[in-house]
Amino acid sequence: MGEWLASWRFLLSRRWLLFFVAIVVLACGTWWLGEWQFGRLDDREARNAVIEDNAHADPVPVDEVLAPGDAVSSDEEYTVVEATGSYDVDDTLIVRYRTRDGAPGVQVVVPLVTADGTALVVDRGWLPDEDPSVDPRDAAPPPPDGEVTITGWVRADGEGDSTEVSDGGMRAISSEAIGDALDREVYGGFVELLSEDPAPAEALEPPEEPDTGEGPHFFYGLQWWFFGVLALGGFGYLAWDERKHGPRGERRRSRTGSERAGHPAIDRHHRAGDEGRGR
Repeated sequence: MGEWLASWRFLLSRRWLLFFVAIVVLACGTWWLGEWQFGRLDDREARNAVIEDNAHADPVPVDEVLAPGDAVSSDEEYTVVEATGSYDVDDTLIVRYRTRDGAPGVQVVVPLVTADGTALVVDRGWLPDEDPSVDPRDAAPPPPDGEVTITGWVRADGEGDSTEVSDGGMRAISSEAIGDALDREVYGGFVELLSEDPAPAEALEPPEEPDTGEGPHFFYGLQWWFFGVLALGGFGYLAWDERKHGPRGERRRSRTGSERAGHPAIDRHHRAGDEGRGR
């Protein structure tokens, strides 16, 4: 037993202790990254459950879900709401740089003014941007005139500089930014249009079904954990290899010495040197 323990004593050297600490830190880091990916998977599954519950339910009045100045909570996303009002076509805006199937286009956004004067920001759909010389707001087919009843999915506002409204458009929708730009009171959040009554003469492309895929998080989590196991396994193999064969540096020196001893040219050189020293 004592001899066996002595054969592993090299692990207490400074070099191996530092190597072991580095491997432990690496393994802990990969474990945390794996846990983080699985946490993201849990969040995605919870979001998908909310979407499945909300997206295909019967519509509810918009006032039951949205209110001026209130943000949309995560459990309200994709709730189907119904609202009645009239579109203010003069305040049409576009969301730039929206592609579908590789084709460039824009989302067309028009405020729907309800009976009390509060505007609901409505994303009426996607329009291909086929002629850059034409303003998409002019090219978009008009919404129905007069009073319109719409249904649509509730969506949370975007954030950051992309929501800034300039030259009649933006890169992401924010009801707050749109309300400030149009000087209107608006409901918090916005609605992706599903239906209009009466129907328009020409409709825009409807919203795409929400993505309920789980993404790559499960496999990323397994990948990080595999890296941690690989690091620990590599440490164990290197330790076993050194215990069995000795330090690699010593093996290289020993192998080099053996090669020199068995090489005829080297032997003749050594003999010549010895004879010269003898003279």
